[in-house]
Amino acid sequence: MTYKYRVENMKCAGCVSTVKSALEAIPGIESAEVDLETAMATLEGEADAAIILKTLEEAGYPGSPAE
Repeated sequence: MTYKYRVENMKCAGCVSTVKSALEAIPGIESAEVDLETAMATLEGEADAAIILKTLEEAGYPGSPAE
């Protein structure tokens, strides 16, 4: 399954790396692509949305599901 999230507060490549690592550490997530320019994260795998949002918040980058 593919999930897309808007990610706030990303300012540089280091931010992208932090978000990508945090998301890929979630059990069930196979891969994460994070784009600084669009402020979007695209995830492949299976995970509960609440866990994804909590992970982003804890990393310092609040997110919301993209429609």
